[in-house]
Amino acid sequence: MHATAPRSSRAPARRLTLLSRAYCHLCDDMRAALVPLLARRGIDLVEIDVDTDPRLEAQFGERVPVLLAGDVESGHELCHYVLDPQRVRDAL
Repeated sequence: MHATAPRSSRAPARRLTLLSRAYCHLCDDMRAALVPLLARRGIDLVEIDVDTDPRLEAQFGERVPVLLAGDVESGHELCHYVLDPQRVRDAL
């Protein structure tokens, strides 16, 4: 369900951004699956509702949730629709 990018030499992510929307069960599932992965790692998780930003809504439309390593402007996509725990671990 998601594209797999080759492992790169990027610095470890200190922030993850979850693009979501209200009343989205996939968003709820991804958020819940992230909790044990991020526990005690000192990683900031920022959640943004795409419906509150017309630019994000236009860019991502129905393709949420999307998890980014970094922020919306400069981050890179780790996964969408379902959590890819290995890609998250690799990014951290």
